[in-house]
Parts: sequence; C-alpha cells; structure tokens
Amino acid sequence: MSDDSSQFHHIPVLLRGVLEYLTFPTDRPARLIDGTLGGAGHTTALLEKYPQLEVLGIDRDDAALEASAARLAKFGSRVKLARGNYSECADIAAEHNWDKVDGVLFDIGVSSPQFDVAERGFSWRNPGPLDMRMDRRSEVTAGRLLNRSSVEELTGIFRDYGEIKRARRLAEEIVAVRSSMMFGTTDELVAVCDRVLGRSKPGTLPAPTLVFQALRIAVNDELGELERGLSAATGILNCGGRMAVISFHSLEDRMVKNYFRDKSIDCICPPTLPVCCCNNKAQLKVILKHPYTADDEELAANTRSACAKLRVAQKL
Repeated sequence: MSDDSSQFHHIPVLLRGVLEYLTFPTDRPARLIDGTLGGAGHTTALLEKYPQLEVLGIDRDDAALEASAARLAKFGSRVKLARGNYSECADIAAEHNWDKVDGVLFDIGVSSPQFDVAERGFSWRNPGPLDMRMDRRSEVTAGRLLNRSSVEELTGIFRDYGEIKRARRLAEEIVAVRSSMMFGTTDELVAVCDRVLGRSKPGTLPAPTLVFQALRIAVNDELGELERGLSAATGILNCGGRMAVISFHSLEDRMVKNYFRDKSIDCICPPTLPVCCCNNKAQLKVILKHPYTADDEELAANTRSACAKLRVAQKL
C-alpha cells in the first residue's frame, strides 16, 4: 500500500449549506459525528464556527484519517478519530462514551483524492488496478467482482446501480472475455465498455462512468451502508439534533428523501381505516422541503459539486 495521505486534499461540497442548516446549541457543549470525515473540510469549518463543539470523525479510508489527523491537530481534545463504517456510528460513539449527539453529517460518495489517485481504481479516466475499495482491509475488489460474478449477478449490478440499459449484454461480454483473460486494470474494463455500449450521446454521462459507479457501489455496499447509517444516526441524535446528508446520485438521494419522509409521518395506517391503530410516532422533522444544491459560485470553483444534494432533518 502506498502512502497517498499526503495527496488527500478535498474541497468540501455544499459547505455553505452545511454551515447554514447543521446548527448546534451555543449555550452548552455540543457533539457532532462526522461519519464520512474525508479531508475534514466540513468538520474544520464547523469547529471554527462553534468553539464549544466536539467532533467524532469516522472514515473507513486509512489515508483520509491520516491526512485529517494532521489537519485537525490544532483543535486538540475537541476531536476524536476512528476508523470504521459510518453505519457503525452509534457503536463507535459508545466506544468513546458518547451516548447522544447534537448532529450527524454524512457526505456520501467518493472524494476527489480517491478519484484522482490512480492506484485506487475509482476512475475510468486513470489507468490503474480494478480496486475501488474505500476500506482497503476489505477482500472484495472490483476485479474480484468482475472475475467471479455470474452473468445474472453482473447484470443486476449494472442495471440496479448504474441504470445501464444494455446491462445484460455488457455482463455477457465480460464473462466471455474473462474466459481467456482475467480483468486486472481499469483500461481493460473501459475497452469492453466502449465495445459494448459505444459512445454516449451529447449531454449524457460517458458509459464507463455509470459502469464504474455501479461496481463501486457494489464493492462498498454503499446503499446498504446508507440504509444502516440513517437508522443509526436517528437513534443516536438528541431531541432537536440534526442529521445532514450529502448525496451524489439519484439512488442515494431517493433513499435519503424517502427515509426522511417516512420518519416524519405519525400515522402509517391504511387510509381506509377510520381511526389510527398503528400508534406510530414521527421521529424526524424535514428541514428542507427541497434539497440544497450548489450555486453558480461553487459550481465555478468545484465542478464535482454539480451532482451534490444536501438534505437535512431534525430529531423530534
């Protein structure tokens, strides 16, 4: 493993929205879990805005934690760091004797340094190994999925996570190719994508982008991680505490939107019942009716913010 922590410089997306909507009490000490610490851009800004704030920063990427530890050293004991999945935030908090927190932040997806370091294998534009692991302790890589999964399994990955129309044809071609050559590099996969999917129409994402996205989601169980993370965050929030989630593609955003909506409803009885029998109580209040997105100024400074959406909910 090479030391790429020195390259881990990440521009935080939607920072203005995070500072505006992820608010904390000013009359007492407050606690935040940053479940996807990354380059610590959001956490740094929040620590500077709220002098009484303490942060537990979690990330499964060792390079991100190493880089962030150096950047956050100036805040001393106000910062604790832990390696792990953000879905485990409640358990990790308990290990640090935190029973409740006033805020949770999840910035879902791949950070710029992960995309830009070729050996991580996240980008089809950079020649490198087919890795894509956010946690490099994991045994599951993109290459392993490509070389061992069946046509049906690969079809499901490409269809469900990449929304690729010719998902089965691509899966069949990958299985045919690997009968004589095991996939090992990003270039090898891109060549198959180009051959099967062809050039994308103007104004649409290049086909390899969706293929690599689908594999990355599968390798890191990103949707399962998000589902578990939302539930864990809801449970650990104080009354009045807020959860802010930044997502980058429609599958994630839809999951967050639906979760916030479902947890903000009191009665879940069928509409045909004359009276409520479920005794369900809303747990969250949705703060933003529509997601917060990047303005023109941020788009000009950071093109990767174009797909980012911020949703915020408050614990009741």
